Formats: sequence, structure tokens, C-alpha cells
Amino acid sequence: MEGPESPDRQTMHPASQDDKQFSKPPAGKGMNRYLSRKISWHACGNFQCSKVLVPLDWDDPNGPAITLALKRKPAESSSKATLFVNPGGPGGSGQEMMDSFKSSAFPNHDVIGWDPRGTGQSTHVDCGPAKTMDAFFNLDASPDDEAEWKALGRGTRDFARSCRAHSGELLDHVSTIDTARDLDYLRYLVGDKKLDYLGISYGTFLGATYAELYPGRVGQMVLDSTVNITNHDTVSQSVGFDRAFGDFAKWCAKQGQRCTLGKNEAEVRKTTLNFLNHLDSHPLKVENRTLTQSLAATGIALFLYSGKEAYPYLAGSLRGAMKDGNGSYLLTASDFLNGRGKDGQWETIVSAFPAISCLDQADFGLNHVRKEWPKEAAKAPTLGKALGMTPTCEVWTAHPAHQLYLTAQGAAPILVLGATGDPATPYEQAEWMADQLKSGVLLTWRGAGHSAWELGNQCVKKAVESYVNDAKVPRDKTVC
Repeated sequence: MEGPESPDRQTMHPASQDDKQFSKPPAGKGMNRYLSRKISWHACGNFQCSKVLVPLDWDDPNGPAITLALKRKPAESSSKATLFVNPGGPGGSGQEMMDSFKSSAFPNHDVIGWDPRGTGQSTHVDCGPAKTMDAFFNLDASPDDEAEWKALGRGTRDFARSCRAHSGELLDHVSTIDTARDLDYLRYLVGDKKLDYLGISYGTFLGATYAELYPGRVGQMVLDSTVNITNHDTVSQSVGFDRAFGDFAKWCAKQGQRCTLGKNEAEVRKTTLNFLNHLDSHPLKVENRTLTQSLAATGIALFLYSGKEAYPYLAGSLRGAMKDGNGSYLLTASDFLNGRGKDGQWETIVSAFPAISCLDQADFGLNHVRKEWPKEAAKAPTLGKALGMTPTCEVWTAHPAHQLYLTAQGAAPILVLGATGDPATPYEQAEWMADQLKSGVLLTWRGAGHSAWELGNQCVKKAVESYVNDAKVPRDKTVC
């Protein structure tokens, strides 16, 4: 399924450093260069680590190679298979996710997390120095007039060109289809006939893409907190966060002096909206930086990822900014979610996210965004405008990849998890994915937060562990 390509995508490829990060392919000819390889593991703390070469372009195995970084926790008993895990993003580090598996719920599986191409310690996308990243994230992402629209477009183009200048040809080869082919190669290297897989958030798109390309190789596949793979009008992420903020507002109104933002949900929303609107023209000084409207909204979003347990911290951060003029807590939260370290350096996910996203989606150009964005923002009345929009893909320098319609016809049962109070990937998307995948099985958690499995609900954990460990598929539409 091909989609339209933005008329505003920049077709020129500026001078780049595209060959510095590539490797020579292994010895041999064609695919035999790779099919004869084996993984060599070495100890790294409580885990085992390795690096694997894959083709930059799977259709050109004789061309340059790139590196994938892997981390493994060996099975606690005799291994019967490998479980590959992906934390989402796109651009999240599978190696870092391995810290969640120090004591594995899957004792008969080796668990492997890897940094997908373009990310982490693998050959990764680089969009430039810290000052470039700071400038990009300080753009006014909620333009109110022609001058602000032009500034946003200009700043976004500068960012896209910097990504090309620092990453070169890699930008053309970091689509999810590319990564799914890497994943199948890793499955081959570990000697498994079927792929067992746990993907969260964007990782659900990777899993569904793999199942579409290789349906006969799907083993136990868990897709948790799903993105929208369907042709339904998407429930935007800002709508999901706005819903979650409504739950916080109801909680806040009942807390008395613990949360003094309003006496009911409507008052809490109004107080917060007025604060965010004020920041649009009067950003809050935080040492040598400023808390802008969009950064404050991003900081709020971070707390909403964790559900009710984070509500007191969100209340304190908002109270500090509104009552005391102390925006440091919201700015720190925003930095954490955006991937900016305390030293001012940015994590690789910040560059990888747009690089992968913009290959995976077609778009309609800047004029379309300008027309549609106000409508989308209005659907999330408290946070929609403040979270803003950045038309990165509309001006990206790489052509979008082939667009697949994902049904995974012929795959084994695929377990799809959704939380009714998920702020980042609204629950409807889990229903849609389970329906579109021919073998999709829906498991619903009536709870708040992002990732039903990671947040530790015992009903969900039991169902997932029984499915992965013993191939017991829960009844479709089970509710926890």
C-alpha cells in the first residue's frame, strides 16, 4: 500500500559524512556473507553482550554493513527458545530494557534486547550537536500567526538538514521494514525456527510488521500498548494524554491541600490551561534555560505515563511552577521524556525517533498540517495546543518506505494488550489492532498507565507468562 509523499519533503541530500560509521561486509558473496555467521557472546555485568553485522541495505548484501548491539540474559533452566524484546520509541534501547529482566518471568527463554538500527549503541542516527537539538526543542510548536508558522517551518527544515548532514545514507535505511528484516536475521542466528517476541508501544508496530512479512515464523508474540496500524482515524496521542489528565484532575480535586489547583475537574483543567497559555508568551526562567509551553506540557505528559502513583509528583510540580514560579521540576520531567541528560547532551533516541517515524509514514505536506492541526488540537482541550506539533516528516530528506497493510494472515495467535487508561497509546488502538490482525487475541487491563505488562498487574502478568512460557492463549477479549 503506497501513500502520498509530502510535496515539502526535501529531495536534495546535503553533503554528508555517510561512510564513516559503516563497516565492510563480512567475507564471502551475497547473502552467504551473513548466513555463515554466528553470534559470539561475552560477559557484560549480569548479562552477555555481542555485536552483529547486518547489511545497510538488505537488497544489497555486498554493500556496506552496519552494527547491531545485543544484550542477553540466558535462560534460568534449559533454554527452549529466545524471547526478543523491544521497548518502543521508535528509537528506544532494547539493551537498556534488559534491566527489567534481571529476574526473568520467562525462565525457559534466553531474553535478548537489542538496539535496532539507527539507535543506541548500534550504528545510530545523529542529528547534530547539543545546540542543534536544543534549538529544535525550543521551537514554538503551537504557532499562532504567520511569523510563528514560518519560524517553525524554517527551524524544522534546519533540523532535518542537520540530520542528513550528520547521518548520511543511514537515514534511508532505518524503516521498520528494515528492522523487521534484521530481527528475522537475529532469529536465524540464534537457531530458532519461530520468533518469540515482546514489543511495547512502537514495538507493537515492529512486531506486527514482522508478522506481516514472516507470518509462518511467528511463535509467541505479545504486543503491549499498541500503536494504530489501521485505517481508522487515529486517536491522537494528545487526546490520550488529555484523557489521562482528566483522571488526574478528578483525583486532584479530591485532595484538598495536597492539590490546590481546583475544586473539581473543570477547575483543575482551567487552571492548568491558563498556566500553559501564559507560558506561550511568557516562558518561565529556569537558571540559564526557559520552560516553554510545549516543554511544560511534555513534562506533564511524563507523569501521566505512570498513572496514579505519579499524581502527587505531578501536583507538586504544577503547584511549584504556578504558585512559586519554580519550573525546574516540569523542565526536568520534560528533559527526561525528551532524552536530554543533566549534562545537556541528548540521547540517540532523539535523533532516531524522527528518522524511523518519517520513513514509516506518508504525509500530505505542510499546508495539510496547517489546516488539520487546529482541529486535532481542539480534540484535546487542555493539552492539545500546548503539546503542539512539529512538521518534521513533511520536510524530511528521505523518501518514505513502502506502506504495508498489516493483517499477518497465517500467523499463530498474537496476544494484543491494551490499558483503558493508557495516555500514550489510547485503548481503541488495541481493539483495532486485535481486530485487524487475523490471529489477534485482545487482553484488556482496566487500569491507567503505559504498558499493561510492565506496570505489573498480576492478572496481565499471569496471562502473558502463561502464553509465552506454556503457549496457553487466553480467551479473546479477556478483561483484567
